[in-house]
Amino acid sequence: MWPESSETPTPLRSGLTTGTCATACCVAAAQALFSHKQAASVSVTLPKGQDVSLDIIDYQTIENGYRTATIKDAGDDPDATHGAKIFVELRLSNAPGVVFRAASGVGTVTKTGLLLAVGEPAINPVPRKMMTEHLLGFADTYQYQGGFEVSVGVVDGDKIALKTMNPRLGILGGLSILGTTGIVRPFSCAAYIASIHQGIDVARANGLTHIAATTGNASETAVKQCYQLDDMALIEMGDFVGAVLKHLRKVENTSPQLTALTLCGGFGKISKLAQGHMDLNSRVSSINLDALGDLAASLGAPEQVQGQMRGANTSVEALSIHQKYSAEFMGPSLADAVCAQALAFAKGYLPEHMAVEVIAIDRQGRTVGQAAFKATESKGEAR
Repeated sequence: MWPESSETPTPLRSGLTTGTCATACCVAAAQALFSHKQAASVSVTLPKGQDVSLDIIDYQTIENGYRTATIKDAGDDPDATHGAKIFVELRLSNAPGVVFRAASGVGTVTKTGLLLAVGEPAINPVPRKMMTEHLLGFADTYQYQGGFEVSVGVVDGDKIALKTMNPRLGILGGLSILGTTGIVRPFSCAAYIASIHQGIDVARANGLTHIAATTGNASETAVKQCYQLDDMALIEMGDFVGAVLKHLRKVENTSPQLTALTLCGGFGKISKLAQGHMDLNSRVSSINLDALGDLAASLGAPEQVQGQMRGANTSVEALSIHQKYSAEFMGPSLADAVCAQALAFAKGYLPEHMAVEVIAIDRQGRTVGQAAFKATESKGEAR
């Protein structure tokens, strides 16, 4: 599950997707089959034409083929598959073309709403295309007229998958083989954003009307205490609230399905959303203590309290300062006001028929603020 991110920025390193790793294993196995060479590393061409090199750590002969393996390096991306052993069992077949299968640790699609049909191995279209193009290149070079059977697996993938959204998406038995560019760009997280979109699509395809998007473990637990939602309705958005709002605008404007959305996150992240930030990670957006001070002023807090808040080290400290003042003088809730601002911003991206709720929690997972908009025509309003 996605962890709550740090607020301390550090330099980041890119990595390679599971799709790139599987393609490298295909290349190594094909080289071993056709040129009888077991290379220590192989080159793979990514979808945009860039060549990258990956180390191959294992070669094993199998019936009509080879099993090869590599270790995934996700760079500094918070990826559950970083360090995982990706392997491919490549077999030659009489029928031309490439057939994909799930080996141990790779899941199978069991629900509608994904890019793949029910019953298919969870190997996404771009990785399939990458592997197919590289293998057909070998077939052309060596004038091979037959086909290939590609079984992709991940060692302990069934256990790693429990840390991902796959079970909620209906991908059972293991991980998905992902990638659109072949590169994992830390905290741009194209694959993660794609999984957010998939989560929304699966929820809609299976008839759910209320979904909740959360920033991490604590916020998901808070939502569960409020609602008895199906796990499929819980979208782990991490810092990517923009991925939720933009995708909902796209799909709901063309085919209305959902009637209620709950957004839940830590107070600091919700304060960023209130200021109009769509990516809540510290590398992209910062806590605006002055804005919190201004909001406190609008709620009647004296200048001394405002000054203390502006000089706070964190948003949580600023909130604590206002909470002490509010409790003593029975003032309005700063956290409720922040949630109301965040709600107003989120509503601007969402269709009018959707009820919207924003919940802010503290570091102990306790609700400190909330705001809700009940759409007049909504059948499944947030509370």
